[in-house]
Amino acid sequence: MTNSRMNPKVDEFLSKSKKWKEEYEKLRSIVLDCELTEEFKWMHPCYTFENKNIVLIHGFKEYCALLFHKGALLRDANGILIQQTENVQAARQIRFTNVQEIIEMETILKDYINEAIEVEKAGLEVIMKEHKEYTIPEELQNKFDEIPALKTAFEELTPGRQRAYILYFSQAKQSKTRVSRVEKYMQQILDGKGLND
Repeated sequence: MTNSRMNPKVDEFLSKSKKWKEEYEKLRSIVLDCELTEEFKWMHPCYTFENKNIVLIHGFKEYCALLFHKGALLRDANGILIQQTENVQAARQIRFTNVQEIIEMETILKDYINEAIEVEKAGLEVIMKEHKEYTIPEELQNKFDEIPALKTAFEELTPGRQRAYILYFSQAKQSKTRVSRVEKYMQQILDGKGLND
């Protein structure tokens, strides 16, 4: 690992890390061995090939992970890639709970990283699900039936705004919560605004 390829912002991130520090450092050395450019994006170490994102190192309460930006396109010969949530379309993670797991998987990790680089070199893209393929929650559909202007306003929103609403409403486990979320955002939809506008 040559120091010239190490990004000072990542050094700073590592120096401030309380949890997963040893794991981050090991993942960093493995990724840098794969000749990627070290950058700092989204508050995390991110590694690129010809300015295209390949992998990101990040940590959570229960685990730290190596996130492959186009992980959905990898063969996953070892069955270790995890889709973080059902709504994540392209990215996949390999999760770790201790540095020993990373050390034992070093060769496999390098194989996955090199495959991710080849995917990028080939110009492959993840085919994203269209927003039309998302199921409208029953509670929202009921309001559409009740108030046709709401349906019209919703359909005039950008696909991304429609998707954000659908996902937000759908995430509620109970119907009454979904109803209250729909009611809370009805005026915003009628005003042509997105969830976070």
